[in-house]
Order: sequence, then C-alpha cells, then structure tokens
Amino acid sequence: MLRELCRRSGVCRAAARGVTTAVALPRWSGDIIAATLQLRCAVGLQRQQRRGHRTIAADGAKMIEFHFKLRDGSRKTVSVPEGTTVLEAAHANQVDLEGACEASLACSTCHVLLPQDVYDSYEEPTEKEEDLLDLAPCLTATSRLSCQVVVDERMAGKEV
Repeated sequence: MLRELCRRSGVCRAAARGVTTAVALPRWSGDIIAATLQLRCAVGLQRQQRRGHRTIAADGAKMIEFHFKLRDGSRKTVSVPEGTTVLEAAHANQVDLEGACEASLACSTCHVLLPQDVYDSYEEPTEKEEDLLDLAPCLTATSRLSCQVVVDERMAGKEV
C-alpha cells in the first residue's frame, strides 16, 4: 500500500517511511485519495521543519497592524509581529482562513487577495505557488497564498 501511495503522491518511499506513523494507511482503495493528500502534507511539513522554513517572528519584532476582509463583508483589524505570515496572523486572530497543508505549499486553501500596491511590492510568486493558485477558486491578478506572504511594513494599514 505504501508503494501505491508514493506512486500517486510523487513522494519517494524513503521520505514516506519517516511519516507513515502520522498517516492512516487506507483499508480500501476509496481511502487512497485522502491518504495520498495526508502523505504529501506530512512529508511537506517534515521537510519544512527540517529546513527551518517556518517563519517565527523575532523577539521584540515591530507590531504591524492590517485588516482582513471577512466573508460577510465585515473587517477585522489584527496586529502581529513583523515576520509572521498572513496565514499565521489569521490563525492567531481567529480569522476563518484554512491552511489544510499547514504551510507546506501543497494546497491552495489559504488563497487571499492582496491590494494591487501590496501585491506589486512583494516578489513574484514561485512557479510552485502559481501552479497551486491555478487550482484556487475566484483567482485574480493579485491572488497569493497567505502562507507565502510575510507581514512587514508593506502590509501596514492594508486590507487582505
């Protein structure tokens, strides 16, 4: 079963062996899609933690205030340390923004729309991010994955 999961998810067996305790191996073929996604996410998270890619704001970091436009049209103002990702800011402030892959760049559930000036001030999305954004609903020219946007002065006072 592990061989089939690795084939479907594109994850090598050596990497998969390290996370199989976190992934429920399917009992029947209908569960293979869910297990494949779990495997991708678990391996991606393991790689991210090993490489130290998770953004953690430095002690004494400057607080940046910006706004989330919620689904009901209301606005929620948040203040987070500089260096936090937009996804982390959402989760820390109880904003309903999903991050199914836990910031491992394996899904598009944390898709957000940035103001044009903020979008232009950040570096271009990577090819991997663009590929995932193609799967996101309501894609716009200023769409980004919130797990890839780090909060800094460019976000101050802006609405996401």
